[in-house]
Amino acid sequence: MANGKKSDVQMPQVAYKNLHFLESADARALRILSEYLDPLAHLRKAGVQHTVVFFGSARVSSREVAVQKLREVELRIKQGPGAGLQAELKRARMGVHMSRYYEEARELSRLITEWAMTVNHSPRFLMVCSGGGPGIMEAANRGASEAGGKSIGLNIKLPMEQQPNPYITPELSMLFRYFFMRKLWFAQPAQALIVFPGGFGTMDEMFEFLTLIQTHKMGHRVNIFLYGSKFWKRVLNFGWLLESGTISSEDLKLIRFVDSPQQAFGILKDELGERFGLRPVLKHPFI
Repeated sequence: MANGKKSDVQMPQVAYKNLHFLESADARALRILSEYLDPLAHLRKAGVQHTVVFFGSARVSSREVAVQKLREVELRIKQGPGAGLQAELKRARMGVHMSRYYEEARELSRLITEWAMTVNHSPRFLMVCSGGGPGIMEAANRGASEAGGKSIGLNIKLPMEQQPNPYITPELSMLFRYFFMRKLWFAQPAQALIVFPGGFGTMDEMFEFLTLIQTHKMGHRVNIFLYGSKFWKRVLNFGWLLESGTISSEDLKLIRFVDSPQQAFGILKDELGERFGLRPVLKHPFI
Protein backbone atom coordinates (compact mmCIF):
# COMPACT_ATOMS: atom_id res chain seq x y z
CA MET A 1 0.00 0.00 0.00
CA ALA A 2 1.43 3.39 -1.00
CA ASN A 3 0.09 6.83 0.08
CA GLY A 4 -2.70 5.03 1.91
CA LYS A 5 -4.15 3.62 -1.35
CA LYS A 6 -4.50 0.02 -2.46
CA SER A 7 -2.23 -0.94 -5.36
CA ASP A 8 -3.85 -2.61 -8.40
CA VAL A 9 -3.56 -6.37 -8.14
CA GLN A 10 -3.48 -8.30 -11.42
CA MET A 11 -5.45 -11.52 -11.39
CA PRO A 12 -3.32 -14.47 -12.58
CA GLN A 13 -4.62 -16.71 -15.34
CA VAL A 14 -5.96 -20.14 -14.60
CA ALA A 15 -3.43 -22.69 -15.82
CA TYR A 16 -5.56 -24.19 -18.58
CA LYS A 17 -5.91 -20.74 -20.23
CA ASN A 18 -2.22 -19.87 -19.93
CA LEU A 19 -0.89 -20.40 -23.46
CA HIS A 20 2.70 -19.79 -22.36
CA PHE A 21 2.39 -22.67 -19.91
CA LEU A 22 0.52 -24.93 -22.37
CA GLU A 23 3.33 -24.53 -24.91
CA SER A 24 6.03 -25.29 -22.35
CA ALA A 25 7.84 -28.57 -21.74
CA ASP A 26 6.07 -28.86 -18.38
CA ALA A 27 2.68 -29.14 -20.14
CA ARG A 28 3.69 -31.81 -22.66
CA ALA A 29 1.54 -34.43 -20.92
CA LEU A 30 -1.50 -32.14 -21.21
CA ARG A 31 -0.89 -31.60 -24.93
CA ILE A 32 -0.62 -35.34 -25.49
CA LEU A 33 -3.80 -36.00 -23.50
CA SER A 34 -5.59 -33.29 -25.50
CA GLU A 35 -4.67 -35.06 -28.73
CA TYR A 36 -6.42 -38.14 -27.41
CA LEU A 37 -9.53 -36.52 -25.92
CA ASP A 38 -10.30 -33.94 -28.61
CA PRO A 39 -10.43 -36.46 -31.53
CA LEU A 40 -12.39 -38.84 -29.30
CA ALA A 41 -14.99 -36.13 -28.72
CA HIS A 42 -15.19 -35.27 -32.44
CA LEU A 43 -15.64 -38.90 -33.51
CA ARG A 44 -18.21 -39.64 -30.81
CA LYS A 45 -20.22 -36.56 -31.69
CA ALA A 46 -20.22 -37.58 -35.36
CA GLY A 47 -21.19 -41.16 -34.47
CA VAL A 48 -18.10 -42.66 -36.13
CA GLN A 49 -17.58 -46.28 -35.13
CA HIS A 50 -15.10 -47.80 -37.60
CA THR A 51 -12.82 -46.56 -40.36
CA VAL A 52 -11.11 -47.68 -43.54
CA VAL A 53 -7.74 -45.89 -43.57
CA PHE A 54 -6.00 -44.79 -46.77
CA PHE A 55 -2.23 -44.22 -46.74
CA GLY A 56 -0.14 -43.08 -49.71
CA SER A 57 2.09 -40.39 -51.14
CA ALA A 58 1.26 -36.72 -50.73
CA ARG A 59 3.12 -36.09 -54.01
CA VAL A 60 0.80 -38.00 -56.34
CA SER A 61 -1.42 -35.67 -58.39
CA SER A 62 -4.76 -36.18 -60.06
CA ARG A 63 -4.65 -37.16 -63.73
CA GLU A 64 -5.81 -33.67 -64.76
CA VAL A 65 -3.08 -31.89 -62.79
CA ALA A 66 -0.35 -34.34 -63.86
CA VAL A 67 -1.21 -34.02 -67.57
CA GLN A 68 -1.26 -30.23 -67.30
CA LYS A 69 2.23 -30.24 -65.73
CA LEU A 70 3.52 -32.49 -68.53
CA ARG A 71 2.10 -30.20 -71.20
CA GLU A 72 3.72 -27.17 -69.60
CA VAL A 73 7.14 -28.87 -69.58
CA GLU A 74 6.73 -30.03 -73.20
CA LEU A 75 5.82 -26.48 -74.24
CA ARG A 76 8.91 -25.06 -72.54
CA ILE A 77 11.08 -27.62 -74.36
CA LYS A 78 9.55 -26.60 -77.70
CA GLN A 79 10.33 -22.96 -76.97
CA GLY A 80 14.01 -23.75 -76.55
CA PRO A 81 16.44 -26.04 -74.72
CA GLY A 82 17.09 -25.34 -71.07
CA ALA A 83 19.23 -26.80 -68.32
CA GLY A 84 17.42 -29.55 -66.45
CA LEU A 85 14.39 -29.65 -68.73
CA GLN A 86 14.92 -33.29 -69.75
CA ALA A 87 15.04 -34.34 -66.10
CA GLU A 88 11.91 -32.28 -65.48
CA LEU A 89 10.24 -33.96 -68.47
CA LYS A 90 11.08 -37.38 -67.03
CA ARG A 91 9.56 -36.42 -63.67
CA ALA A 92 6.44 -35.04 -65.37
CA ARG A 93 5.95 -38.25 -67.35
CA MET A 94 6.33 -40.28 -64.16
CA GLY A 95 3.79 -37.97 -62.55
CA VAL A 96 1.25 -38.88 -65.22
CA HIS A 97 2.02 -42.57 -64.73
CA MET A 98 1.61 -42.29 -60.93
CA SER A 99 -1.62 -40.29 -61.26
CA ARG A 100 -3.47 -43.55 -61.87
CA TYR A 101 -3.11 -44.25 -58.15
CA TYR A 102 -4.83 -40.96 -57.29
CA GLU A 103 -7.75 -41.79 -59.55
CA GLU A 104 -7.99 -45.38 -58.30
CA ALA A 105 -7.86 -44.30 -54.63
CA ARG A 106 -10.63 -41.83 -55.41
CA GLU A 107 -12.74 -44.55 -57.04
CA LEU A 108 -12.13 -47.08 -54.27
CA SER A 109 -13.09 -44.55 -51.61
CA ARG A 110 -16.27 -43.76 -53.52
CA LEU A 111 -17.20 -47.45 -53.72
CA ILE A 112 -16.56 -48.02 -50.01
CA THR A 113 -18.53 -44.92 -48.97
CA GLU A 114 -21.51 -45.68 -51.20
CA TRP A 115 -21.68 -49.22 -49.83
CA ALA A 116 -21.22 -48.15 -46.20
CA MET A 117 -24.17 -45.77 -46.48
CA THR A 118 -26.51 -48.58 -47.57
CA VAL A 119 -25.82 -51.26 -44.95
CA ASN A 120 -27.98 -52.17 -41.98
CA HIS A 121 -26.16 -49.93 -39.51
CA SER A 122 -25.95 -46.22 -38.81
CA PRO A 123 -24.75 -43.99 -41.68
CA ARG A 124 -21.51 -43.40 -39.74
CA PHE A 125 -20.83 -47.08 -39.03
CA LEU A 126 -17.89 -47.20 -41.46
CA MET A 127 -16.08 -44.13 -42.75
CA VAL A 128 -13.03 -43.39 -44.90
CA CYS A 129 -10.10 -41.80 -43.05
CA SER A 130 -6.95 -40.23 -44.50
CA GLY A 131 -3.97 -38.20 -43.35
CA GLY A 132 -5.83 -35.08 -44.44
CA GLY A 133 -3.25 -33.69 -46.86
CA PRO A 134 -2.78 -33.73 -50.64
CA GLY A 135 -2.09 -36.64 -53.00
CA ILE A 136 -3.57 -40.02 -52.12
CA MET A 137 -5.00 -38.50 -48.95
CA GLU A 138 -6.94 -35.95 -50.99
CA ALA A 139 -8.10 -38.66 -53.40
CA ALA A 140 -9.57 -40.70 -50.52
CA ASN A 141 -11.50 -37.77 -49.06
CA ARG A 142 -12.56 -36.68 -52.55
CA GLY A 143 -14.02 -40.08 -53.42
CA ALA A 144 -16.03 -40.13 -50.20
CA SER A 145 -17.32 -36.63 -50.88
CA GLU A 146 -18.32 -37.56 -54.43
CA ALA A 147 -20.30 -40.49 -53.01
CA GLY A 148 -22.26 -38.05 -50.84
CA GLY A 149 -20.65 -39.28 -47.63
CA LYS A 150 -18.51 -37.86 -44.86
CA SER A 151 -14.82 -38.62 -44.29
CA ILE A 152 -12.09 -37.97 -41.75
CA GLY A 153 -8.78 -36.14 -42.18
CA LEU A 154 -6.05 -36.46 -39.53
CA ASN A 155 -3.54 -33.79 -40.46
CA ILE A 156 -0.12 -33.17 -38.90
CA LYS A 157 1.61 -29.91 -38.06
CA LEU A 158 4.89 -29.80 -40.00
CA PRO A 159 7.68 -27.21 -40.45
CA MET A 160 6.46 -26.80 -44.03
CA GLU A 161 2.74 -26.50 -43.32
CA GLN A 162 0.54 -29.24 -44.79
CA GLN A 163 -2.88 -27.76 -45.45
CA PRO A 164 -6.03 -29.88 -45.08
CA ASN A 165 -7.43 -30.87 -48.45
CA PRO A 166 -10.83 -29.35 -49.33
CA TYR A 167 -12.74 -32.65 -49.40
CA ILE A 168 -12.57 -33.53 -45.69
CA THR A 169 -15.81 -33.17 -43.75
CA PRO A 170 -15.13 -29.93 -41.78
CA GLU A 171 -16.16 -31.24 -38.36
CA LEU A 172 -13.93 -34.30 -38.92
CA SER A 173 -10.80 -32.37 -39.90
CA MET A 174 -8.25 -32.62 -37.08
CA LEU A 175 -4.71 -31.35 -36.63
CA PHE A 176 -2.03 -33.14 -34.59
CA ARG A 177 1.27 -31.99 -33.16
CA TYR A 178 2.49 -35.48 -32.29
CA PHE A 179 2.95 -38.21 -34.88
CA PHE A 180 2.39 -40.99 -32.35
CA MET A 181 -1.00 -39.62 -31.27
CA ARG A 182 -2.03 -39.26 -34.90
CA LYS A 183 -1.01 -42.88 -35.48
CA LEU A 184 -3.09 -43.95 -32.49
CA TRP A 185 -6.19 -42.43 -34.10
CA PHE A 186 -5.38 -44.05 -37.42
CA ALA A 187 -5.19 -47.43 -35.70
CA GLN A 188 -7.81 -47.42 -32.95
CA PRO A 189 -11.01 -47.28 -35.06
CA ALA A 190 -9.53 -48.94 -38.18
CA GLN A 191 -11.06 -52.10 -39.61
CA ALA A 192 -9.00 -51.97 -42.80
CA LEU A 193 -5.89 -50.25 -44.11
CA ILE A 194 -5.27 -49.62 -47.81
CA VAL A 195 -1.68 -48.60 -48.56
CA PHE A 196 -1.10 -46.92 -51.92
CA PRO A 197 2.40 -46.19 -53.27
CA GLY A 198 4.26 -43.74 -51.09
CA GLY A 199 7.56 -42.82 -49.49
CA PHE A 200 9.03 -42.75 -45.99
CA GLY A 201 5.88 -41.53 -44.25
CA THR A 202 3.65 -44.10 -45.93
CA MET A 203 6.01 -46.94 -45.07
CA ASP A 204 6.42 -45.73 -41.50
CA GLU A 205 2.66 -45.77 -41.01
CA MET A 206 2.25 -49.13 -42.74
CA PHE A 207 4.92 -50.84 -40.63
CA GLU A 208 3.39 -49.39 -37.47
CA PHE A 209 0.16 -51.23 -38.31
CA LEU A 210 2.00 -54.43 -39.24
CA THR A 211 4.00 -54.40 -36.00
CA LEU A 212 0.90 -53.80 -33.86
CA ILE A 213 -0.94 -56.66 -35.52
CA GLN A 214 2.05 -59.02 -35.51
CA THR A 215 2.57 -58.45 -31.77
CA HIS A 216 -1.18 -58.65 -30.98
CA LYS A 217 -1.24 -55.07 -29.68
CA MET A 218 -3.98 -53.85 -31.99
CA GLY A 219 -6.75 -55.50 -30.01
CA HIS A 220 -8.89 -56.19 -33.06
CA ARG A 221 -8.59 -57.58 -36.57
CA VAL A 222 -7.51 -55.24 -39.38
CA ASN A 223 -7.36 -56.09 -43.08
CA ILE A 224 -4.21 -54.70 -44.73
CA PHE A 225 -4.07 -54.20 -48.50
CA LEU A 226 -1.00 -53.11 -50.44
CA TYR A 227 -2.40 -51.41 -53.52
CA GLY A 228 -0.21 -51.75 -56.62
CA SER A 229 1.59 -55.08 -56.44
CA LYS A 230 4.20 -54.12 -59.05
CA PHE A 231 5.21 -51.05 -57.07
CA TRP A 232 5.31 -52.72 -53.66
CA LYS A 233 7.09 -55.89 -54.78
CA ARG A 234 9.80 -53.75 -56.33
CA VAL A 235 10.14 -51.52 -53.27
CA LEU A 236 9.93 -54.24 -50.59
CA ASN A 237 11.23 -57.78 -51.00
CA PHE A 238 9.04 -59.63 -48.51
CA GLY A 239 10.22 -62.95 -49.98
CA TRP A 240 13.79 -62.16 -48.97
CA LEU A 241 12.66 -61.24 -45.45
CA LEU A 242 11.02 -64.65 -45.22
CA GLU A 243 14.04 -66.45 -46.68
CA SER A 244 16.34 -64.59 -44.29
CA GLY A 245 14.26 -65.73 -41.34
CA THR A 246 13.43 -62.22 -40.16
CA ILE A 247 9.70 -62.78 -40.63
CA SER A 248 7.56 -65.92 -40.71
CA SER A 249 5.14 -67.26 -43.29
CA GLU A 250 2.34 -66.29 -40.87
CA ASP A 251 3.54 -62.70 -40.98
CA LEU A 252 3.11 -62.63 -44.74
CA LYS A 253 -0.55 -63.52 -44.29
CA LEU A 254 -1.07 -60.11 -42.68
CA ILE A 255 -0.91 -58.39 -46.08
CA ARG A 256 -2.72 -58.78 -49.36
CA PHE A 257 -1.80 -57.29 -52.73
CA VAL A 258 -4.56 -55.70 -54.81
CA ASP A 259 -4.47 -53.99 -58.20
CA SER A 260 -7.85 -52.47 -58.90
CA PRO A 261 -10.58 -50.62 -56.98
CA GLN A 262 -13.04 -53.39 -57.81
CA GLN A 263 -10.74 -56.13 -56.52
CA ALA A 264 -9.98 -54.31 -53.26
CA PHE A 265 -13.61 -53.35 -52.70
CA GLY A 266 -14.86 -56.88 -53.41
CA ILE A 267 -12.57 -58.42 -50.78
CA LEU A 268 -13.26 -55.68 -48.25
CA LYS A 269 -17.01 -55.87 -48.73
CA ASP A 270 -17.06 -59.64 -48.29
CA GLU A 271 -14.82 -59.73 -45.21
CA LEU A 272 -16.31 -56.76 -43.36
CA GLY A 273 -19.78 -57.90 -44.34
CA GLU A 274 -19.13 -61.27 -42.74
CA ARG A 275 -17.42 -59.75 -39.68
CA PHE A 276 -20.28 -57.39 -38.85
CA GLY A 277 -23.23 -59.09 -40.50
CA LEU A 278 -23.61 -56.23 -42.97
CA ARG A 279 -26.28 -56.40 -45.64
CA PRO A 280 -27.88 -53.81 -47.90
CA VAL A 281 -31.01 -52.09 -46.65
CA LEU A 282 -33.55 -52.34 -49.48
CA LYS A 283 -36.10 -49.58 -49.75
CA HIS A 284 -39.71 -50.53 -50.48
CA PRO A 285 -40.29 -50.00 -54.22
CA PHE A 286 -43.45 -47.95 -53.58
CA ILE A 287 -41.80 -45.58 -51.08
